[in-house]
Amino acid sequence: MAGQRGRDVLIKISDGGAPESFVTLAGVRTSELELNQQQVDATSADSPEGWRELLAGAGLKTMRVRGRGLFKDAASDTRMRAVFFAGEIARWRLIVPGLGSFTGPFQIAQMNWGGTHDGEATFSVDLQSAGALVFGAVA
Repeated sequence: MAGQRGRDVLIKISDGGAPESFVTLAGVRTSELELNQQQVDATSADSPEGWRELLAGAGLKTMRVRGRGLFKDAASDTRMRAVFFAGEIARWRLIVPGLGSFTGPFQIAQMNWGGTHDGEATFSVDLQSAGALVFGAVA
């Protein structure tokens, strides 16, 4: 399989409409998606030779998404700010080329803006999963 372009990793926010559509966060230069699964230790005195045993399917699953880039003040930024200030849990779609997409509810855990006097204005966002995610593999 050939390498994938990083710019094709997309963070999209739902417009909240019906039918629902998703808009890509404008200006994102760096995207990072992190899947986690909490381990549940099932080790007991009966565990073979004292080796740790884990209980399959029992741990908490989470996803964290971080995006950083140039502040564009596009429609996606307006929607993201509205969701944050309302304390809303919105639906997001995360696309990873060659792998697939994750769609589901996320809460904006953190938003940052910054800039220097001789550079561009930047922003970052940190999303935390807030429910079940649906994975769609690349066909």
